[in-house]
Amino acid sequence: MTPPPPAPPLRLGPAQVPPDLFAALSTGAVVAAPAVGVLDLLGPGAVACFQGLLTNDLEQPGDGAFVYGALLTPKGMILADGWAARQGARVTFTVPAAGRERAAAIYRRSIPPRLARWRDRTPECVVLRVAGPLALRACERAGIPVPTTPGRAIEALALGTACDVALAPPGAPFSVQITVGGTEPGALLERLTGAGARVAEPAVLELARILAGWPGLATDVDEKTIPQEVRFDEIAGVSYTKGCYTGQETVSRLHFRGHANRQLRGLLFDAEPLGAPAVMAEDREVGRVTGIAWLPAGSRDPATGRWVGLAVLRREVEPGARVRAANVLAHVVDLPFALPYVEPA
Repeated sequence: MTPPPPAPPLRLGPAQVPPDLFAALSTGAVVAAPAVGVLDLLGPGAVACFQGLLTNDLEQPGDGAFVYGALLTPKGMILADGWAARQGARVTFTVPAAGRERAAAIYRRSIPPRLARWRDRTPECVVLRVAGPLALRACERAGIPVPTTPGRAIEALALGTACDVALAPPGAPFSVQITVGGTEPGALLERLTGAGARVAEPAVLELARILAGWPGLATDVDEKTIPQEVRFDEIAGVSYTKGCYTGQETVSRLHFRGHANRQLRGLLFDAEPLGAPAVMAEDREVGRVTGIAWLPAGSRDPATGRWVGLAVLRREVEPGARVRAANVLAHVVDLPFALPYVEPA
């Protein structure tokens, strides 16, 4: 299944992330329910089957692993990305909503029924993500068991409810992911807010993703995007030591013998970007803006009170370059943005 062309740039204006929630993300903790799909793969061959699809390694870290990776076309283009949790003979893959049907199509086509079976658990569960420097503390105070090591997931009982709890690795755009059965996680939300977390809309998690320099499936990835173009090497989303997986030949050849022609970069805009998403350098189009966000003033960080963004640019446009993006002058910067609160607690 070929993904559609990219959507217009994601835009997070002052109304989407007000100053009080931005402050909570900067110095405290926020909790939100992102728009995601949850697909389970179960059976004696679940781990081996999924290992043959994911760019990352789910076998080497063993039971309880929680890793980020992508499912690719045979030519190495990204179809769906997400977080995979290994629990015994079950692999749970949490993907952006835009990747839910793409991942399901791959399962239908690629998973032998005699080895594993899959099911879409999206309608029967809710995923909560907790972000901010005090995210882990809020979960602990709320009585939610959390793995002691980053990059791990556990099956837990929280407030009498069975759930999966994962602790993301350093650099991820959230700290803790909680997957709970049912459609109303009211008790968990109440306990988290009582422990100091602020309930937020998914837009706040999108802002955390932008600041962390993490790719968005519906915005930064188009029908020809390969993992190295959107920082998969930097965010540990691909393994070069595991066995074969779909699309590996392209990814490995680029890693060992070449270089990506495009790179995901950050932008610091001089003014509010309102034009078309093209990025121009010396009267030549060198890429496109994929995400735009307003950082409210009032934070302790001097980079706030301005517009920032993400762009997929030709590799010769390096950090420090001056470009015109969305018809506004901007500086190209490396990712993640140099802001302290995007690191997990």
